[in-house]
Amino acid sequence: MNSFDKILNRRSSESAKWNCFDEDVLPMWVADMDFQAPPAVMEALHKRVDHGIFGYPIEMLELKNTIIERMDKLYNWKISPEDLVFTSGVVSGFNLACQALYRPGGSILIQPPVYPPFLHAAHHAGMDRIDAELTRNLDGSYQIDMDAFEKSIQPNTAMFLLCNPHNPVGRVFTRNELEQMAQICLSKGVVICSDEIHCDFIFSGHQHIPIASLSPEVAQNTITLMAPSKTYNIAGLDFAFAIIPNAKLKENFIHTFRGITGSSNLFGQIAALAAFQHGNEWLKECVSYLEENRDFLVKWIRTELPMLGVTVPESTFLAWIDCRNLTLKGRPAEFFLQEGRIALNAGEEFGKGGEGFVRLNFGCPRSILEEGLHRIEKAIKR
Repeated sequence: MNSFDKILNRRSSESAKWNCFDEDVLPMWVADMDFQAPPAVMEALHKRVDHGIFGYPIEMLELKNTIIERMDKLYNWKISPEDLVFTSGVVSGFNLACQALYRPGGSILIQPPVYPPFLHAAHHAGMDRIDAELTRNLDGSYQIDMDAFEKSIQPNTAMFLLCNPHNPVGRVFTRNELEQMAQICLSKGVVICSDEIHCDFIFSGHQHIPIASLSPEVAQNTITLMAPSKTYNIAGLDFAFAIIPNAKLKENFIHTFRGITGSSNLFGQIAALAAFQHGNEWLKECVSYLEENRDFLVKWIRTELPMLGVTVPESTFLAWIDCRNLTLKGRPAEFFLQEGRIALNAGEEFGKGGEGFVRLNFGCPRSILEEGLHRIEKAIKR
């Protein structure tokens, strides 16, 4: 059996994904895969636990050097140890970035429909939010209206919060798109904060490009946030990192910690090092499995459920499904929960352009995915 086909009981593991609903509900919502972490990660954690002392950690230089080597190998992007800041998570990272760039009457630009915490980051920092909504094409794919994007930026706009690869629509933005957005932000004096947490889940025919890697000038205007948490399914270990080549921007970012939040978790650092150094083969197999799941899901919907629309993800393990043709009275997610006993994310949670959609997590064994699709089909045909 393929290790990714293995079904594990997660209801007894303090899992938010599996314990927020009744036991007869199949959870396919939060972006948390149902796969065990790479063996190397578990071995490293067992070894550290056996030591038996868990005092305050330092930031591991070996981990920093490994991240530097990884950026160079994957993206030909040269960074230094001084550019790196460890954090407890990407969400806390972009909220810290908003705080660091606070200006009275300022605003933050986002591209909905987008990961729900993006919608609230400006408010948390005491600023306004500006939406430059993505454009949905007839085939279900999404693109950026560059004219609308540029016109959305106001004189008081402090930061553009980019999600690339994009959650929930699964876009991997092209070099041309990134260059256009980067140039607009440079010309308008808008700092970029780029959430690239899904950058390791890239499907055939696509390539992830960190926006900061485009040029030294763009790098000086960008805070890049990455993490092994989604990649190796270790989100519960609270480790992420920011890459900030601009020394003043980095200083302001760190200042926002203000003793309120720590940097990262000891076990998160241990797991990250093991994953980055020894988890590449596991990751390769995982991405291949996810791509097969994606193809299975898209084919199923187009064949068995043509009344639904589906965006073909270029990345992530999340499917963005258009339910507007069902003409339901309430939210589709509520309908599927009640009638199909399957938990999905409601599209409305993702802001403008999300109404009538659901997000489905296909980062699971194929048998679970198939069961989920059966439940959706039965709910519609009931």
